Amino acid sequence: MTESGDKRRDCAFTRAIVRPPSANFSTGLTTVDLGIPNYYLSLTQHAAYCKALVSCGLLVIELPADDNYPDSTFVEDTAIVTKRGAIITRPGAQTRLGEISSISRELSRWVNKPAVIEAPGTVDGGDVCEAGEHFFIGISERTNEAGANQLSRLLWELDYSSELVDIRGVRGILHLKSGIAYLGRNELVVIDALADSERFKGYEMIKVHPSEEYAANCVVINGSVLIAAGFPLFEKQLRDRGYRTISLEMSEFQKMDGGLSCLSLRF
Repeated sequence: MTESGDKRRDCAFTRAIVRPPSANFSTGLTTVDLGIPNYYLSLTQHAAYCKALVSCGLLVIELPADDNYPDSTFVEDTAIVTKRGAIITRPGAQTRLGEISSISRELSRWVNKPAVIEAPGTVDGGDVCEAGEHFFIGISERTNEAGANQLSRLLWELDYSSELVDIRGVRGILHLKSGIAYLGRNELVVIDALADSERFKGYEMIKVHPSEEYAANCVVINGSVLIAAGFPLFEKQLRDRGYRTISLEMSEFQKMDGGLSCLSLRF
């Protein structure tokens, strides 16, 4: 664990659970053809990510790498953590179902009795975008309608509203949060393919240039925005709006369908 001292006072987020890539990271699931990730470079990039979390005032809880599950560095898919409670998901890929047990044990240290998504429902955390008191739940190749409806009911029990967004016909994104991110202040980062959705009409949209769509998966933490490096147009958009940005290299995780939000559970 890494503690960042007094910075943690009065923060919206105070902790993050992470897990470094396993030695067999390159054998995990991917839908893109960007080459084989370099394991040692992925460790370097992950360490920089953790350092950025600490700089934002978070206590970083690092779980050990797990060679049994090569996708397990993407801890976000295994749980939804809110201010009022947590929900253990049921990932849509069969090879990832075993990841939830260790996450459930760790979250139980911090959250009282997390709820659980049950079969036949499936939910990947990457399909769940928290926008204040409201949640957008993506129906995708990994999150099915049964799981999305279960999650909606569980969120309602925690006094959150939610709505479903079907992204199965949207090309080029695996999860909902591959294409949107909520920044607060009613501002929503969105890719072109989702910009016309009726679900997002009430938000001020920050549209990502088509050449920089990967950058849409960004993370707001205590006044800073973590963004993937190499997307200058998007970074300028955020800075012009007064956001402090922290740019991080994500090349090796992008090769495995991963983004910035995927690498931590923040609460």
